[in-house]
Amino acid sequence: MPSLPLPLLLLLLWGVGSHGFPATSSGAQEQDTELVQNYLRKYYHLRTGTNRSGRQRSSSLVTEKLKQMQAFFGLKVTGKVDADTLTLMRQPRCGVPDVAPYALGERTLRWEHTHLTYRLENYTPDLPRADVDSAIDRAFQLWSNASALTFTRVFEGQADIMISFVRGDHNDNNPFGGPGNIIAHAFPPGGGIGGDVHFDEDKRWTKDFRSEYFNLYHVAAHEVGHSLGLMHDGDIESLMFSSYNYYGDNLLTQRDIDAIQALYGPSKNPIQPRERQVPQACESKLTFDAITEIRGELYFFKNRFFLRTRPFYKTGELGAITDFWVPLSRGVDAAYEVASRDEVFFFKGKASGVWGQGYPKDIYHSLGFPHTVKSIDAAVHEEETGKTYFFVASKYWRYDENTRSMDTGFPKEIAHGFPGIGKKVDAVFQERGFFYFFRGKRQYKFDPHTKRILTILNINSWFNCRNK
Repeated sequence: MPSLPLPLLLLLLWGVGSHGFPATSSGAQEQDTELVQNYLRKYYHLRTGTNRSGRQRSSSLVTEKLKQMQAFFGLKVTGKVDADTLTLMRQPRCGVPDVAPYALGERTLRWEHTHLTYRLENYTPDLPRADVDSAIDRAFQLWSNASALTFTRVFEGQADIMISFVRGDHNDNNPFGGPGNIIAHAFPPGGGIGGDVHFDEDKRWTKDFRSEYFNLYHVAAHEVGHSLGLMHDGDIESLMFSSYNYYGDNLLTQRDIDAIQALYGPSKNPIQPRERQVPQACESKLTFDAITEIRGELYFFKNRFFLRTRPFYKTGELGAITDFWVPLSRGVDAAYEVASRDEVFFFKGKASGVWGQGYPKDIYHSLGFPHTVKSIDAAVHEEETGKTYFFVASKYWRYDENTRSMDTGFPKEIAHGFPGIGKKVDAVFQERGFFYFFRGKRQYKFDPHTKRILTILNINSWFNCRNK
């Protein structure tokens, strides 16, 4: 797996006001309307009429295509343009359509031979040539490990799959730089341009994770999937998911493996699919890394994703953390909100760092932790007192947000301050004066005033699940 060069972050401060939420001005609404129309035309084959009833027909077709798009991505199917739909439409993505991407009837698109050649026609100046070569070679190796396909790189002449970095209109009827945020595209198996991969040279390419850059290996592996005949997959964890979601690794899911093997057969040395990383709200073995309320909504963090519940809606909507908080590509260890200051704090890793609003700062100088603390398991802020509780292994600290200092007399044993919870906490948040502690597959509703556990709940109780 490629390693991330990010500093190992223990504390990240990130404002949530401008991440993923649509504007409401009339100008912004016009831009949103144009975005929706262009997105549905390009990726869902929206065709509008021009006759006298064209306006009504156009409206109904947009609704139909919106429902199709929302169903494909697992969003709430309303046929209406909501915040989640707009957020997804704004994400960088592959330029290949999501539905019926290749208008060739019912014929399965595949190469007739299993040994294919590829050629890199040029290079991006964003990376050393050796890094570009490595990214492209590894992308092909990923698919050969999972199937009967083999690949050979050639350095001259015509290859089955030609790869190039191009700009704007590059004479394939699929220009870059137009509506949407397209980073690359590829063509299905076949002669001529068939199988070819194009990267947008106006994007910035990297070999690791960097904000505003795109990981070349990840994008190349996705586009090669198209070159081999695969369509987009609506599963956010799949390599063939259409929006750009790079989380620091690039292993295939079982869905990806099944799809490529259905076309070309299994590998003689099959690889094992990665363990599923996407949380399912109602799965019996669900655990959480962190939980916090953000502007009235509850966010349950797991791996590189979150489940979100809104007031009166316990649907457990799934999202990728990087949709809102790009630096948190490797997940969250702990989180809490100080609503009075409209600030949300995130913790990750074993070292130090704080990002956003004049940071970074390390937790040792800014919060007063001893250097023996290498990670934080959970955190919760108590608005009534202005105190924040940090849980580390079997101990907890208390921090005063008003004086910006750690209270004296800490750390203390969790068993002393929160009897019955156990010796370790995975996640915790406050709701209506009560603390909800999560440890393993159990959830404890705790009264901090009486220091008593009021009830033990199913970990899925915040979602609409049967047999809770």
